Amino acid sequence: MGKVAGIDSSTTGTTIVVCDSDTGAVLRQGHAPHPLEDGEKPTEIDPQAWLLSLGEAAAGGVLEGVQAIGVSGQQHGLLALDAGGVTVRPALLRGDLRAQVQAADLTEELGGPAGWAEAVGTVPQAAHPVAKLRWMAQHEPGAAKRVAQVLLPHDWLVWQLLGQPARRTTDRGDASGTGYWSAASGGYRTDLVELALGHEVQLPDVLAPAEPAGQTPEGLLISAGTGDTMAAALGLGLGPGDAVVSLGAAGTVFAVHHEALKDPTGTVAGFADATGRHLPLLQVRNAVRALRGTADLLGTDLAGLSELALTSTPGAYGLVLLPYLEGERTPDLPHTAGTLAGLRRDSMKPEHLARAAFEGMLCGLADALDVLRGKGVKVHRVFLLGAAAELPAVQAIAPALFDALVVVPPAAEYAALGAARQAAWSLGAVLGSQGQNEPPQWQPAASRLLDPGEETAVGSAVRQQYRAVRENTHPGAFDHLHS
Repeated sequence: MGKVAGIDSSTTGTTIVVCDSDTGAVLRQGHAPHPLEDGEKPTEIDPQAWLLSLGEAAAGGVLEGVQAIGVSGQQHGLLALDAGGVTVRPALLRGDLRAQVQAADLTEELGGPAGWAEAVGTVPQAAHPVAKLRWMAQHEPGAAKRVAQVLLPHDWLVWQLLGQPARRTTDRGDASGTGYWSAASGGYRTDLVELALGHEVQLPDVLAPAEPAGQTPEGLLISAGTGDTMAAALGLGLGPGDAVVSLGAAGTVFAVHHEALKDPTGTVAGFADATGRHLPLLQVRNAVRALRGTADLLGTDLAGLSELALTSTPGAYGLVLLPYLEGERTPDLPHTAGTLAGLRRDSMKPEHLARAAFEGMLCGLADALDVLRGKGVKVHRVFLLGAAAELPAVQAIAPALFDALVVVPPAAEYAALGAARQAAWSLGAVLGSQGQNEPPQWQPAASRLLDPGEETAVGSAVRQQYRAVRENTHPGAFDHLHS
């Protein structure tokens, strides 16, 4: 068909990839940081900075010859607009956590986590737009009263690319992270917007996965766009049976599923994806931060910690690290601390502590995968993302603990690739060369595949040792998650 582009507007900058619409081969790329004004907080930004960054990333003819564009934007951002489409304040970003009290208040006002899970599949967190609206109503009442329309970052960028038409749109993936759209019913709960803000607002139309948002004044097709998590899943080519474990300071675990999940505990967020399926997601508060803390303690770095760990043996001579260093979210233990158990004279060696750190981190993430499995989500392959996924100790230990084939894809701009793939899907649907039900089958990345093989029994023994310490320290912490 030709060329398509994916734009990913992240928390820090804009990335553009231009791809062959048939194969997905990357032809060109561009990148630019978001320009920040003096004194601008990382929790909020003038959205015009996104357009400036986009223009810089596209400089030099990056978008030349492109027929369609898809947009990925950071999830959970909030743009509050007045009746004329002008923002009433800077955009509130995903990392703005000022609305913690408001999220807790909203949760109680709908009868607790179970009420929100039933209503929209997610329980309000400080990052969610519904909590941000309540924060605005309480802390910026003048601005809140002027709010007539609410958009997400990708919605706003699509609207700008289209020349600010009367119709504003979003997609089901990004909408599912707002706290007022249900992936199960496929509809808005406008009463929850009013509960948060105090009055009704106009919300964008939710497009089907292959449905285009429109055309630019120059005739470029713009697809529906989506949130960055959903775009990354599309860029990775995930399907049923696939899960992702993303290793940052904290960890994110999600999987593709055929139906919406409603978790009454609020631990699993019942997100939708960008293909018509669903993307249940959990967060683990402690991932690489547990490795960094251990490395600091031992006077080394992550590479050195990995090398040390591989000189130990599975089970770390009985040493177990519960990595709940900053409290934990899965399970819900916000005020707890980490635990080091199994100290004996023969286990008090740097290599065993290093091994216990890797096993503890990965066992905590395996616990999150088990929560998904316990709710009927199939997990046959686990994609490991993040710089820490390249550590030899992670790759050596993870397959047996996850009890699944582990895929380590090469570093790439997967959110931008997913946006480009969506653009190709919409273009093909419009031209009649691509069906509406499935995205184009692009060539998958050449990934490293790690099979647990005969190590599953070893992994099971390590996890049993870990569970024994976890249950002794926090008895029953996981019972309600598996109900």
